[in-house]
Amino acid sequence: MGLPQEKYYTVEDYYNMPDDIRAELIDGEIVYMASPSRIHQKILGELHFAILNYIKTKGGNCEVYPAPFGVQLDENEDTVLEPDISVICDPNKLNDRGCIGAPDWIIEIASPSNPKNDYITKLNLYSNAHVREYWIVDPENNGIHVYSMDGDKFSVNAYTFRDTVKAGIYEDLYIDFAGLDLG
Repeated sequence: MGLPQEKYYTVEDYYNMPDDIRAELIDGEIVYMASPSRIHQKILGELHFAILNYIKTKGGNCEVYPAPFGVQLDENEDTVLEPDISVICDPNKLNDRGCIGAPDWIIEIASPSNPKNDYITKLNLYSNAHVREYWIVDPENNGIHVYSMDGDKFSVNAYTFRDTVKAGIYEDLYIDFAGLDLG
């Protein structure tokens, strides 16, 4: 949730904030974020490693970035998000600040203090921007929600931390959550 503000913030305002501030810009509003928990960081590291290892092994052209990494979904809007993991397959979307345009795959690790942000606000933003695949990993409920958004097709599948989950943007990437070191 954002704090009271006296003005509409722009992308330039966002990028001029001090580096030690954890925040996102959503429709001109600065939304401050709490520091992530240990389990959040553990999941982030395991998933980032699995995806990066897959891309390197396959010699793929996609790039994977863990947070903090700025994603401006539309260059004409004042919204910059910091997904926990962003996979971008079009190098033209990358610049020194981050990504301009929709990543192909985004993973968010749900925060117990503000699940509405991932399940409603960001889901709508990512869907409207045509992110191809969006995962919400929920450590509190040991669940994964996979949203596939391909053009007019929209589907959601639910998994647990005991399941192996296929990444839809790849033919042969499967992440075995039971095999990840999440302890």
